[in-house]
Amino acid sequence: MTDLEFMDRAEILLKAVEASCDRINDEARADIDNQRVGGMVTLVFSNRSQIVINLQKPLHEVWLAARSGGYHYKFDGAQWMDTKGQGEFFANLSHFASEQAGCSVKFQVSS
Repeated sequence: MTDLEFMDRAEILLKAVEASCDRINDEARADIDNQRVGGMVTLVFSNRSQIVINLQKPLHEVWLAARSGGYHYKFDGAQWMDTKGQGEFFANLSHFASEQAGCSVKFQVSS
């Protein structure tokens, strides 16, 4: 994957996270504030916990830091998968965010 391809795919991911936050705040009882600065999105929950998602361009990875730990994701041609076999990005983000929000939330790429 070239740097340009990585940035295109990564931008889709970051925009999907932001759009999911807007949808979640409209539909669920969760209150998730999202703040984006360049290649980093910080999700802040009502209990002040955070999830940070940032791009690691030299490695062509997306890193996610949550209460449960840190995770690295690479695009496999179809989806962003954890480099240590811990699952798909949006499924994991949904799980971690649900734990931190105290209610079920779902992050996904908009269709």
